[in-house]
Amino acid sequence: MKQLNFLLIFSFGLAMVMFTLENTTATTVKFLPGVSTTIPLAALLLIVGGIGATAAWVFAVWTGVTKRVDSQLNPTEFEAQQVRIRELEEDVQRYRATVDAQLGLLPAAGESSAQSEAA
Repeated sequence: MKQLNFLLIFSFGLAMVMFTLENTTATTVKFLPGVSTTIPLAALLLIVGGIGATAAWVFAVWTGVTKRVDSQLNPTEFEAQQVRIRELEEDVQRYRATVDAQLGLLPAAGESSAQSEAA
């Protein structure tokens, strides 16, 4: 798995280097009326990609914060979920014991074939 990760990162880095070397054309960027600058196309795309990645990270952090606040404001729902999880785990244990007991009552495959050969 480490080799696959390395291969993906290396390929992505190589593609970024090739893209940067091929796209050095200056591009004019207008921020507001009367405010503009000229930068290479590759740099512009890297900056915009960085802003997008940062925005996605901020959104993920914000979502986590709101979930944590909601869980602290409503602890009874969290406790109810924990109780339900414990009940379901107990049910699984009971069902597992029942199935094991029923499997013990079934005739073994070796016994039935041995009985048919003896007959």
